[in-house]
Amino acid sequence: MSVFRKYSTYLQEKYGEKVYKLSINLPLTCPNRNQDNLGGCTFCADVGTGFSSAPSIDVKKQLEERKDIIKKRYNADKYIAYFQNYTNTYMPLETFKKYILSAVVPDVVEIDISTRPDCITDEQLAFLAEVKKERNIDVTLELGLQTVNYKTLDRIRRGHGLAEFIDGIMRIKKYGFEVCVHLILNLPWDDDRDVIENAKVLSALKVEQVKLHALYVMDHTVMGDQYKNGEFEICSAEEYQEKVITFLRHLDPEIVVQRLLGRAPRENSLFVNWNQSWWKIRDSIEDTMEKRRVVQGDLCNYLGGKAYEQEMKKQK
Repeated sequence: MSVFRKYSTYLQEKYGEKVYKLSINLPLTCPNRNQDNLGGCTFCADVGTGFSSAPSIDVKKQLEERKDIIKKRYNADKYIAYFQNYTNTYMPLETFKKYILSAVVPDVVEIDISTRPDCITDEQLAFLAEVKKERNIDVTLELGLQTVNYKTLDRIRRGHGLAEFIDGIMRIKKYGFEVCVHLILNLPWDDDRDVIENAKVLSALKVEQVKLHALYVMDHTVMGDQYKNGEFEICSAEEYQEKVITFLRHLDPEIVVQRLLGRAPRENSLFVNWNQSWWKIRDSIEDTMEKRRVVQGDLCNYLGGKAYEQEMKKQK
């Protein structure tokens, strides 16, 4: 039995077999990068965060090329079309429709769209609902949040606060789509209370999935300059593992965990995963939880009027 609800297992249960993501890279940017005197998040490099291939207008061609590679390597039959890099709803509605429909190809069972919580419109959501119904294909939206601490969001120049995130979640849920939230658990300006609050907010909002990142620092970014100037320190690998365990224990056990930390290219990187393999850190987290006999959600005891329930128990 796993100590947390794994994405691979969830997909296996949902589709009856292994499903693989095919990343799509579009020629677009992010509204945060276009704001005067802001210039985007302090951690974001010119290549964005997906590190996929060069952007192309031909979505179908990208999918077919990646399908050929994955099918030969894993004998795969089902795929997720993943609009990965930058903000994939930041474009005119008709352009958005064209890209999405181009991804509805044989063997693609789901469309996964990475975007910002402040860059989703009801018109886009209504269109996606039509696609889901008419084309019989699932839709998931991935929202970059990074932290629920609005002061840290300001510090990393995220361009939105917590309210925009809540608004995005509420509007997406009206259309019945699943949501995956991206979090960086070890931002230097967050403490362990923020780690717990991240889990609590996602659980209270009934988010379906979460994707965790360990902070990496790219050269030629604002954060890269801050790092080289010694303006902040990054916690140790052991401290990051403790943050992940704390987060998971407070997270609703029904929420699917896509990953515990991410990967980044070595080129132009100033700091990535403590110079360790990502899978070694992941395995260490799982091993530690197993040894401690703790699991995802064993501290998720704060919802549903818990203060009232506890008081009533005392009075019995």
